[in-house]
Amino acid sequence: MKSRERKTIFVSGTGTGIGKTFVSAILAEALHADYWKPVQAGYTTITDSDWVRNTLTNKQSVVHPETYKLKLAASPHIAARQENIIISLQKIASQIPVTQHDLIIEGAGGLMVPLNDREFVTDLIKMLDVPVILVSRNTLGSINFSLLTAMACKQKNINVTGWIFNDNYLNYEHDIAKWSGIPSLSSIPFAPRPDSDFIKEQAEKIKKQMDNWPW
Repeated sequence: MKSRERKTIFVSGTGTGIGKTFVSAILAEALHADYWKPVQAGYTTITDSDWVRNTLTNKQSVVHPETYKLKLAASPHIAARQENIIISLQKIASQIPVTQHDLIIEGAGGLMVPLNDREFVTDLIKMLDVPVILVSRNTLGSINFSLLTAMACKQKNINVTGWIFNDNYLNYEHDIAKWSGIPSLSSIPFAPRPDSDFIKEQAEKIKKQMDNWPW
């Protein structure tokens, strides 16, 4: 991969359960980047940060602690309300990790997930002023979800690097990229239980594609 400046990338997508965490892990493995999920809503024994930490094999990546770690599996503003907390975007922005590595930031849910009663994930992205990689899962309904996500990005003037597609139910990538006007960066095959070997294999594949990405 050609030399370039260090990047901070925000990973968001079309909703919950679409593979943002393991795409973030693949990117962190490929780039030897740090990982940060500032808002975790819903966990039992391990968080997404724990899973990424346990899955990465390179020795450079650092998994940074969450700013908000909320137990209830719900929209962050509801999970926070149950714990008598109000999520502050200013607090999140003040705690962005300082690192010599690339930084992968994983968002909570999709772009229009509310973080408090007034502000959404899109507002956090705008405050952090970082480019976004969107994750879309190839499944029934993903064209609609993806195009609505792309529309929200355009309305909010969010800088999107491209799509990473996950799963192989049907091949929607070409149509979604064409209709959204956002390029396809890579496609990840379905894995029922992605582990360290899978993440490392996909990281090697995606690393070879990065020279052609519109960084």
